Amino acid sequence: MVRPYYLVPDGKVGHDAYAVIRETIRSLDKVALARVVLTNREHVIALEARDKGLMGMLLRYPYEVRDASEYFDEMEDVKITKDMLDLARHIVEQKSGHFDPDRFEDRYEAALQELLAKKQKGLPIAAPRKSAPGNVVNLMDALRASIKGGKPAPATKPAKTKKPTGTKAAAKRKAG
Repeated sequence: MVRPYYLVPDGKVGHDAYAVIRETIRSLDKVALARVVLTNREHVIALEARDKGLMGMLLRYPYEVRDASEYFDEMEDVKITKDMLDLARHIVEQKSGHFDPDRFEDRYEAALQELLAKKQKGLPIAAPRKSAPGNVVNLMDALRASIKGGKPAPATKPAKTKKPTGTKAAAKRKAG
């Protein structure tokens, strides 16, 4: 999680030094590191030139970051074909563009606000419908369908198995 901060000079005296630091970072295409005290604790902060100012992002100390091997060591190696990579690269290039944060909304927050508004008006509140688990889809078919703007062909469902008709099954039905 990144916590960004906009940094501005404190008073007229700091404007020149601030501008020099900002323009030096910008011209070298670098990020500066500094220390800052927030809420009685020292943090490392990365400073990046942004428009007319500086944006700072608090960084974590090594002891605050878990070792990636805890999560990734047990992952299996997967054989990725050149076709898969080429197709995925094509999709990424096709979908790439300038990041516009206004295109994103916090759907959870919006749903919560809607729920609260209904509750305040005394309207009935229905329980949300649970979505059905998705089917496993062939990755190549999904990538091809993504290029065409369609949905992948549905995966084949496993055959239904007959329920046992023995006394154990009957006992379970009686027990509830």
